[in-house]
Amino acid sequence: MRPFPVLTALMLALGLAGTVRAADPVAPDPASPDPVARGAYIFAAGGCATCHTQPGPDAKPLAGGRALKTAFGTFYTPNITPDAETGIGSWSEEDFRRALREGVSPTGDDLYPAFPYTSYTGITDRDLADLWAYLRSVPAVRQPNTPHDLSWPYSWRSLLPGWRLLNFSEGPFLVAAGQSPEWYRGAYLVRVLGHCGECHTPRDMLGGLNWYSAFAGNPQAPDGGGKIPNITPDPQHGIGGWSDRDITYYLETGTTPDGDFAGGAMAEVIRDNTAKLVPADRDAIATYLKSLAPLAGP
Repeated sequence: MRPFPVLTALMLALGLAGTVRAADPVAPDPASPDPVARGAYIFAAGGCATCHTQPGPDAKPLAGGRALKTAFGTFYTPNITPDAETGIGSWSEEDFRRALREGVSPTGDDLYPAFPYTSYTGITDRDLADLWAYLRSVPAVRQPNTPHDLSWPYSWRSLLPGWRLLNFSEGPFLVAAGQSPEWYRGAYLVRVLGHCGECHTPRDMLGGLNWYSAFAGNPQAPDGGGKIPNITPDPQHGIGGWSDRDITYYLETGTTPDGDFAGGAMAEVIRDNTAKLVPADRDAIATYLKSLAPLAGP
């Protein structure tokens, strides 16, 4: 049994009180026959609310405008509500598919990889269709997008094709055969929907992910707020001392094995993402993470 479960819940509630989201239009349910309910679950698993809603109690859900500070400048997330003028209300489902799988906007422009299409490219057909159905169901919010504020030469979108050539492999999610269904589910949740590697993997000077150190942590958080931890099973630098139950409990409540609590961006990820998963999916994530090669760092 974990210590002080009531205190844990209270601490999380107090810590996140300033960023409570509006209720979901429908309850997320991966087993529902309704594509909107299934899409609500994909939306939660993908952590979409965390990035596309500004912090604070008065924020408009999914209307964008959240600042993502990086070494290349500040990116501002877009409005993904169905508003026709400021959101994605004028997009077709094919436009949506191209954005997630190809990293290309409806006008044919390459998207900056601050949007993790490098991970989302592996999303399944059904999950993509369900997520589209859900986003079409949320309230439309009129809020113009804020232009990115990037330093030179990163403000030149014309450089993105070169970046993509070096760092982006479009296509379905492929892994080696011979693993359990639970392992495959965990791999899909971690590497595609949850896009955990986008933060927990170090990047090179051009912002490409260093997959030789996959999930070994990032010495520089995107917002300049210190390090992002190692989530490989390394006993000294990572989570090698955590049991599967430690991992699932953390993903559900934000409580670490030593009784500490998740903070910063991870507290939001737990609230908007992993706490909403069904227990079997948190178990699958633990199975996959524990199977990774132990790596030192950051």
